Amino acid sequence: MARISMKTVGAFNEGDLRDRLQQARADLAKMRMEAAKGTLRKKSGKIRPLRRDIARMMTRMNEKGWKA
Repeated sequence: MARISMKTVGAFNEGDLRDRLQQARADLAKMRMEAAKGTLRKKSGKIRPLRRDIARMMTRMNEKGWKA
């Protein structure tokens, strides 16, 4: 999943944002599992940006008053 800017997040409607948030959370869980097993090598630097993307999406949902 590519990095998402706040401008891009602002352009999503509620359904799209929910779908992207759900996918990002699933990717993060998968990466955390791989990191715990010790098999996450090349993608180890992608956890932090993914967490920040999730935070951007959640911030936008809270601004709009949508439930996450």
